[in-house]
Amino acid sequence: MIESLRALKSSGRFTAINSLVPYAQFIGLEVELNATGVISVLRNLRSNIGNTHIPAVHGGVVGAALEHAAIIELCYVLELDSMPRVINVSIDFLRPVLAQDLYLQGEIVRHGRRIANMRTTAWQDDPAKLVATAHANFKLAD
Repeated sequence: MIESLRALKSSGRFTAINSLVPYAQFIGLEVELNATGVISVLRNLRSNIGNTHIPAVHGGVVGAALEHAAIIELCYVLELDSMPRVINVSIDFLRPVLAQDLYLQGEIVRHGRRIANMRTTAWQDDPAKLVATAHANFKLAD
């Protein structure tokens, strides 16, 4: 997988990374590049709704999207020898994630040769009104 990732980066097609991750396609995750960097987008899919009364996206889907956005940021910024592996993730659900597109952006807080500390933010209409955040640590090398 790491060879495929390198090929996508070198050819300028990094946004096609989700073709390598089956669950990303299943829950509707996409990757976009803009002036601020890599943005992950969780598209509004009916199958992601957990609470049909509001309707709101299931917390497990939000958590997976936050983790995915952090890994995507690591893969975009760093030259990795292997895929990052989760050590731990702590998620703060700040508001209901309504049935509309969710935007996510990972940020490397600190990294060394073996461990990376990440923060991921998620919003819907306004980047200043976060709906969820995550703090995570990833193992970068064996």
